[in-house]
Amino acid sequence: MKRIYIVFIIMLLCFQSYGQKPRARDLGIPFTGITGKFNAITDVKGVEVGYSTIISGNGKNIIGKGPVRTGVTAIFPRGKAKKFSPVYANWYSLNGNGEMTGTTWLTESGFLETPIMITNTNSVGTVRQAVLKWFVDTDWYSGDVEWYTYPLVAETYDGELNDIYGFHVKEKHVLEAITNAKSGKISEGNVGGGTGMTCLGFKGGTGTSSRLVTIDNKTYTIGALVQSNFGSKKNLTIAGVPVGIELKDTLNSIYKAPPQSRREEGDGSIIVVVATDAPLLSHQLKRIAQRVTIGMGLVGGRGSNGSGDIYLAFSTANENGFSRDKTTTVETFSNDKMTPLFEATVHAVEEAIINAMIAAETMEGINGNKAYALPHDLLIKILKKYNRIKK
Repeated sequence: MKRIYIVFIIMLLCFQSYGQKPRARDLGIPFTGITGKFNAITDVKGVEVGYSTIISGNGKNIIGKGPVRTGVTAIFPRGKAKKFSPVYANWYSLNGNGEMTGTTWLTESGFLETPIMITNTNSVGTVRQAVLKWFVDTDWYSGDVEWYTYPLVAETYDGELNDIYGFHVKEKHVLEAITNAKSGKISEGNVGGGTGMTCLGFKGGTGTSSRLVTIDNKTYTIGALVQSNFGSKKNLTIAGVPVGIELKDTLNSIYKAPPQSRREEGDGSIIVVVATDAPLLSHQLKRIAQRVTIGMGLVGGRGSNGSGDIYLAFSTANENGFSRDKTTTVETFSNDKMTPLFEATVHAVEEAIINAMIAAETMEGINGNKAYALPHDLLIKILKKYNRIKK
């Protein structure tokens, strides 16, 4: 017992010294599949992620002043340096009580031409306009003076913790998220667009995970990033264990929406972005996006009436597949070979959602509303009870 305690202390010190919060696997939670180096969407070569996190004020909500608990997330499929470099992409919605701009042309054309931005519900317009201005300032279209585009901006609602009608996301925050976009390790929990979000009865936010898949003796990567703000605590399931039911009498009434809120149990949203380096065309990427639903279901998602469950999938393969005026040649998988990618998507999404909850910290927002972090000690105890973690 003493030896286990010492190891646990060493692990905590390591997390603190490197600024890395514990993740689901660090707690011993079992998952299916082999991850990439960072267990993140950035394991897909070229993908960069950046955040702007806005936290200020406490107490009573005064519109325009706060408290503020929000932010912006930016995802570049091939990194900022590539500038205009469209990727094959497609999207899917389990329940459409939400927003993801640019999807009509995405479906029609089969290509994603812009970075992916995620924020709160009321800041979609601000973020969209800021991205367009950034395109102009950085010559995103490399000298083409007659370009047009539809930025892809998605949202989830943080109005239980954030002064959402104060419109605190500004152009500078969008630029900050873009500037901060990088590969490698990325933060999780109360960061970026996920800052003020709740999930399955506890604090939610931003999470990520990845899986490696071998097809025809070649290894490919599937990576997922979630902005997780959905679900009812009673449905929370981790590693097949009904954690929400086990915790039904724990922290049962600590999170109370403001009186003016019409949020029903289970309401909320989730945005999921799936990246892969496997050579897939847009119709195949829609099939990938549809499998996100299964990963969400494994942790307790039910696609509630008040939830915007919207998913995007893109492939970084076929870099020269897009051309406005030339015929191109592309490579693609046979549909018969896609099942391992489906499974990897399910597992990466499942873990990304749990990673978001494990990394999230208790947050107090407007009017004293509080979203509590999923208690690690109680979670481990429950998983041991069900023999999902070895004692």
